[in-house]
Amino acid sequence: MGGYLTQLLAVADAELRKLRHDPWELASRAIQPVLWLLLFGNVMARVRGLAPQAIPYLDFLAPGILAQSALFVAIFYGISAIWERDLGVLHRYLVSPAPRSALVSGKALSSGARALSQAVIVYFCAAAMGVRLSLRPADVAAAILLITLGSALFSTFSLIIACMVRTRERFMGIGQVLTMPIFFASNAIYPVALMPGWLQILALLNPLTYEVDGLRAVMLARGSSVFGLTRDFTVLAVAGLAMIAVATRMYPRMTE
Repeated sequence: MGGYLTQLLAVADAELRKLRHDPWELASRAIQPVLWLLLFGNVMARVRGLAPQAIPYLDFLAPGILAQSALFVAIFYGISAIWERDLGVLHRYLVSPAPRSALVSGKALSSGARALSQAVIVYFCAAAMGVRLSLRPADVAAAILLITLGSALFSTFSLIIACMVRTRERFMGIGQVLTMPIFFASNAIYPVALMPGWLQILALLNPLTYEVDGLRAVMLARGSSVFGLTRDFTVLAVAGLAMIAVATRMYPRMTE
């Protein structure tokens, strides 16, 4: 078990080194969530009925934008696997003694760590805009875990897509097609109760819905969970493990 964990952390560290060598990547990714909060949030806050009466719309929106920014980073994470195959790095991974599941899990963990940088930006921006955040250690720890689980899940899903399409051009096209439906078929910017019946079904099948629901409960000072935190964490964990299992079987096929 100790050896497996060491191998997993080694893969995650190798992925994070890429981020340390390109700090401007973090700065560029900070722009989108800030614009969503400043522009979309302030405009839509004037529309009544979008958020529960107990909290202002900006408070309601902030956890959704945090989950969205993490999603947008994670959903294109698979393109790095295509680059690794083209550069020959993937072959080195696959001939190493590390189990395939450790390689996939390490990449998922590094994606979660990248998403935490987005969380810091969104927290600061939301606080500056007057969003009432909960900074209790237990709530912050729960938010970190939710963000990590959600990012790991969607980055592994991205890796599965990369194993299927195998070219950067096709991957980018599919990634762009999937991102918006996942985001809008969730409760990130409006409650599930406002959706038509068919869209509610899709939202309840969407893991992003449960990530946002959990974040609203632990991120906001007056937040609450519609589905319950136990269900939120369970859905993300089970879906993430399922994605890792599928990606573990498909990952070696990238070299074929």
